Amino acid sequence: MQFRQQALAKLQSPEELDLPVRFARPQGWLVLSVTIVVMAAASVWAVTGSVSSTVSAPAVLTHGEGSYILQSPAAGQVTAVLAKEGERLPAGSPVLKVRTERGDTVVRTVAAGRISALAATIGQIVSTGANVAAVEKVAHADDPLYATVYVPAENGASVPEGAAVDLTVQTVPSQEYGVLRGHVKSVDRAAQSAQAIAAFLGDSRLGEQFTEDGRPVAVLVRLDRSATTKSGYAWSTADGPPYPLTSMTMGTGSIRLADQRPVDWLLP
Repeated sequence: MQFRQQALAKLQSPEELDLPVRFARPQGWLVLSVTIVVMAAASVWAVTGSVSSTVSAPAVLTHGEGSYILQSPAAGQVTAVLAKEGERLPAGSPVLKVRTERGDTVVRTVAAGRISALAATIGQIVSTGANVAAVEKVAHADDPLYATVYVPAENGASVPEGAAVDLTVQTVPSQEYGVLRGHVKSVDRAAQSAQAIAAFLGDSRLGEQFTEDGRPVAVLVRLDRSATTKSGYAWSTADGPPYPLTSMTMGTGSIRLADQRPVDWLLP
């Protein structure tokens, strides 16, 4: 009943038309104006601006054609080791001699290269197809080094050819000598299996290591050359390390991905 009486009293009272209307305060208009300007600027940046990002992945310094694993063509006992680790040999050079039931068999290089690892010793019994050596495909001492970066497959499509790459090399203290500079030479769009990686690097352990979280994409990086450094390659510091680089050195590659517009993140 009380609320009803209040409602009737309200209807009987004249409207307060003589009271001034309160508009927004100047501070409110200022906040609204700034908000509109910021939203407009953000919209323009989302369409016309670009954002750069990088992806980091394990890398290996190699020569351009990689390596291959030399296997014994027959089962038997190793009676002689005819090559040394680090030795460069032409194609068809003898590496091991294996005594079989039918006589001695010589294991020879398939292609010219450097013996990067020997897995067989005198007196060892090997089976047919056993891995006995790893041979890096390099014919001359001055053949340039490359870096192969094994990028997660989901980032492979975003890696453009010519992209800048910074390489942190395990054997080079980056705090003192900086990082190695390079640019993407090519991107293998097919995901690499452990077997394919092992065949290219000549090391089955690396094949397993680089595929622990899935099959990666191989990105070949051309190292920037420099005539003023001891290594012969360009670094983020003026001189780089006071010693040369060697193949099969591990590192980490940071690759700049293709720039993206912020609006692309919102669009399906």
